[in-house]
Amino acid sequence: MLRIYHTLIKTKLSSKINKRLSNSDQVLEFVVEDNSTLAVLCGPLESHLAHLEIAFNVQLFRKGNSIFIESCGTNGVQIQNVLRFLCDKISKGNIIQISDIDDAVNIISKEQYSQTINSDDFMPESKFAKNYKSTESLAIFSKKKVLQPRTESQNSYLKLLLTKEIIFGIGPAGTGKTYLAVAAAVSQFLNGKVDRIILTRPAVEAGERLGFLPGDIKDKVDPFMQPLYDSLYHFLPNGKVSKMVESGQIQLVPLAFMRGRTLSNSFIILDEAQNATRAQMKMFLTRLGRESQMVITGDLTQIDLAKPFESGLLQASTILRNIKEIGFLYFKSTDIVRHALVKRIVTAYDEQKD
Repeated sequence: MLRIYHTLIKTKLSSKINKRLSNSDQVLEFVVEDNSTLAVLCGPLESHLAHLEIAFNVQLFRKGNSIFIESCGTNGVQIQNVLRFLCDKISKGNIIQISDIDDAVNIISKEQYSQTINSDDFMPESKFAKNYKSTESLAIFSKKKVLQPRTESQNSYLKLLLTKEIIFGIGPAGTGKTYLAVAAAVSQFLNGKVDRIILTRPAVEAGERLGFLPGDIKDKVDPFMQPLYDSLYHFLPNGKVSKMVESGQIQLVPLAFMRGRTLSNSFIILDEAQNATRAQMKMFLTRLGRESQMVITGDLTQIDLAKPFESGLLQASTILRNIKEIGFLYFKSTDIVRHALVKRIVTAYDEQKD
């Protein structure tokens, strides 16, 4: 059962939170007595609260079973209604996602909500269901193997894969950027969280002129996509990969062929993103549809474009880094896990460049 309290600064909190409260004109407290409901409401690493902060331009923080809305002004009642609305959804056994929160915000903002409205009328059950159930045990599960991070950076990267809708993994070869992303994609597909896996790369080596290569479209694309096939084969039998490609459950397409698509219910990976132009990167990012995740991987030291400053990954890492819903993880040469010699080779080249 939920209780909503209007309060100023008389709650018994830590000295740090008390200081924050004392500097605020108004603080509202939303109490959720059921711990499991509270966990789902807040989201992994409290990402759902962070999303609401952006939507309403307020500060939210949790202490125990209370969610405090700081400096809320006229948005306080709307935020409480959003939280109540989401709790109603959770109480019916549903796991909420960021897209569900957006729906709730839109409904509340349009004053369509009252306590008599059934939240199911507005928020169908998310296809990600239990996708973000926990970030305490960081591992990716598939039928073939269980994959756990081998470095601290991989652990942080995996947290982003579990909590963000768009993730950038940037760093040198051999750090597991693409491998972990493919593992997450396969795991989500096998668990019914997404309907398809879409893998793409810019075909820079052929200048995007795939027509000069022999064979049909698959024959033209395969040479560029082979590294992605290699990652898939680590988690799925070869025959399974072939069948999924034939059925469209796995799609491997050049970046140039992505224009005009809306990618819903999908896990999408853009590999070698440093070779995407600025226009291509913007085009790709705006393909994101409902119930989908995007992972963009690349190495800014290996830009093959004629004009390296035109790299879409280079631009995106600058202009998007302050968007909270987008996660960035920068790997270093110390994170290389491929082969001991690979780390030494990359380090040697880095030292030569300096």
